[in-house]
Amino acid sequence: MTMTPSTHKLMLTAHVTASVGWVGALAVFLVHALASLISQDAQMVRAASLAMGLTAWFVILPLSLASFATGIVQALGTSWGLFRHYWILFKLLLTAVATIVLLLKLGSISSLTDLAAGMTLSSTDLVGLRTSLMVHAAGGLLVLLTATALAIYKPSGMTRYGIRKHRERGNARGGAGLELSTSMPTWVKVFGIIGIVLILLVVIMMLVGDHGPGAHAA
Repeated sequence: MTMTPSTHKLMLTAHVTASVGWVGALAVFLVHALASLISQDAQMVRAASLAMGLTAWFVILPLSLASFATGIVQALGTSWGLFRHYWILFKLLLTAVATIVLLLKLGSISSLTDLAAGMTLSSTDLVGLRTSLMVHAAGGLLVLLTATALAIYKPSGMTRYGIRKHRERGNARGGAGLELSTSMPTWVKVFGIIGIVLILLVVIMMLVGDHGPGAHAA
């Protein structure tokens, strides 16, 4: 069902706000993670570790869920559709991967925050865990920036489902409409490979399971 113009503007505003806020909050999280690794000041390490927990739970998590949900509503409620264009599918995939990885890492973040709240962390404590969180934050930021680029550039390429729907719409209007190529664009093949790699990484994370301090104690 197509949204009314006013509803579309409201949902678009919510989606853009949540998505941009997610990128910004993750950038702040990355700075805190870097500070906890680079600083030699125990109080700075402890403060950065505590800030990471607050940022993850009360800023990044709500914004990620809001961005994901409003993105789906936006696609379903407009003529773009959810499964008609490759760029929308890949944007959805990237957003889903970033959200799932965040959910998987929340346990580790909470463990670090709990430890920091109960003791003074030195620059040599839990280096493996803090490094892991920094790497995941950097990777997540790259994924979100890629999704943002897709939303801005909207590279051409329709799925077979999208082409079929386009032809059906053209026939319903009494004409064949524009003929669309069924060949898959090169950028789609590249993103397809990247998507498969990301999915495999998420599966590995889910199978390994343990992302707490004990897994990164070195």
